[in-house]
Amino acid sequence: MWSMLLLLALVPSCIPRPLNNTENESEDDEGSDEMRSEALRRLLEVFGIDDPPHSPQHVKHPPQYMVDLFNTVADADGVTKDPHLLEGNTVRSFFDKIHSDRMHFFFNLSTVAKNEKILTAELHLFKLRSRQIELPSFKKNHFCQVNIYQVLDKKNMDSAQGKKLLSSRLIPTQASGWEVFSITQAVRSWTDEEKHNQGLLVTVKSLGGVLMDSSVVRFASGRDHHHSKQPMLVLFTDDGRRGMVPIHSVKDVTVESAALPIEPSPSNNRTRTVRSVDDEEGPVPCQRHPLYVDFEEIGWSGWIISPRGYNAYHCKGSCLFPLGQNMRPTNHATVQSIINALKLTRGVHSPCCVPDKLFSINLLYFDDDENVVLKQYDDMVAGSCGCH
Repeated sequence: MWSMLLLLALVPSCIPRPLNNTENESEDDEGSDEMRSEALRRLLEVFGIDDPPHSPQHVKHPPQYMVDLFNTVADADGVTKDPHLLEGNTVRSFFDKIHSDRMHFFFNLSTVAKNEKILTAELHLFKLRSRQIELPSFKKNHFCQVNIYQVLDKKNMDSAQGKKLLSSRLIPTQASGWEVFSITQAVRSWTDEEKHNQGLLVTVKSLGGVLMDSSVVRFASGRDHHHSKQPMLVLFTDDGRRGMVPIHSVKDVTVESAALPIEPSPSNNRTRTVRSVDDEEGPVPCQRHPLYVDFEEIGWSGWIISPRGYNAYHCKGSCLFPLGQNMRPTNHATVQSIINALKLTRGVHSPCCVPDKLFSINLLYFDDDENVVLKQYDDMVAGSCGCH
């Protein structure tokens, strides 16, 4: 039922809709199931997803970094706070797949679509406190050099020919917490040719160039430490969908939704009565009304982390002459309303009540490989309504 309501809500309010279900009562369950499947398929297209990802088979916690990023760019309903806060429209996080006993990390990037442009790639490593409780005084506040290499040949990655330096930085030996390194160049080469992905190698040296003891400087690994401290690769990408308006398909939806069956309900007669009263009191002007999209109701709550749903809103009401400025009419709509009112041309209807400002929303979800993705979708919330 939700999917049918969503399609109806996409249709401009000036298009006639069936008010009762008397002509559709003979529709069987199979037809309803097919319509629901088609409606959900169309909704997946809006979200740029071919098939809904599988829900994680066990309890899985999203990286705190991704949760914090979602809360930074979106409100509780997922609506974007500022469209300029996010670089691109997609952020993907990946955990290390090797769990090696040395600092050799591998991230499976097979879920990154070929059309996604890699903007920035970051390696996030959590530096642990030193195992040595007491350090010699000359080593206190000492710095170490952390080098990040792209592995060119994993069988010879200790040789100069087996690796390529990507990033190098000095960090305090006694510091603890997250350290972030740019590795954009390597990830771009991996997405061009997947076989080039042989992982990353991290080395830690003293300022004199000597490899440091792991008891002094160590980073968390996926094998030995809590999931909240696991090595992580974060990609900021753009899939090219920015500026695409999902409402471009309203004409197609209109044809299908005009025949949508409305399930029998005791409230149908009451609804018709309310409408007749409204007609007697006069038409309701164009305005915005709530339209809550509940991801649990449509079976998506297993893979969507946040939000649990959002208010898309929809526009409904009349655009009758004369159009006031509160209706935010375009010049074309104003002329159309005048022509309609004066009956100067046959077949010219009054303007439609439609969204004239649209906001984007953000989804935080698990993909098929149980990676966490933050994605921003344009034009998903009707911010205001006007006559057009």
